[in-house]
Amino acid sequence: MAKTMTLRLTDEQAAMLELVARADDQSLTEAVRVAIDAHIAERRRDKDFKERLQRRHQEESALYERLSR
Repeated sequence: MAKTMTLRLTDEQAAMLELVARADDQSLTEAVRVAIDAHIAERRRDKDFKERLQRRHQEESALYERLSR
């Protein structure tokens, strides 16, 4: 399953992305997917991020619990 999203870039970002995609023989879509995958992988290695994610999960779990009563 895939989700279609709209992404707003500056003219410079769009031009740079197009150059990167062409240099890597990729479509723009594939270049964006690769960049997103790399960003997510980087976040998963970040201890501080993982701690913030855990706190957010705990806070939201508590809210869901209260809402479902």
